[in-house]
Amino acid sequence: MGSRASTLLREEEIEEIKKETGFSHSQITRLYSRFTSLDKGENGTLSREDFQRIPELAINPLGDRIINAFFPEGEDQVNFRGFMRTLAHFRPIEDNEKSRNPTASEPLNSRTNKLLFAFRLYDLDRDDKISRDELLQVLEKVDVEQKMSIRFLH
Repeated sequence: MGSRASTLLREEEIEEIKKETGFSHSQITRLYSRFTSLDKGENGTLSREDFQRIPELAINPLGDRIINAFFPEGEDQVNFRGFMRTLAHFRPIEDNEKSRNPTASEPLNSRTNKLLFAFRLYDLDRDDKISRDELLQVLEKVDVEQKMSIRFLH
């Protein structure tokens, strides 16, 4: 599977993704391998159903919201570049990244971009506000998950 990943991903694409996301060459090829293993339709894109087969997302009370974050408004497929851009929000913050190149745009994993990304997970109707109902939905999902975990442990 690793050789398939490196042969289908061109070196120029890796370099572009590296600049855009901050991931290393080896991280990109490893994530491409994972992407292709999730791509059950073998069409170079992932669907929501492909993401729902990931066990960690299936058990996460916010899994559906995390999955939705990969899909721009009105889209039902995500390509590898979009997949990587979304994953970049989960990279640790490196304060010195911006100081290396002052003309560069703010990294996807900057504090500001991470906050915007997290905000969008809660702003379901995309009105740039988190309503009481939207917040309650999240709290209820987390509460249900905790209760299920407690029952399982007893």
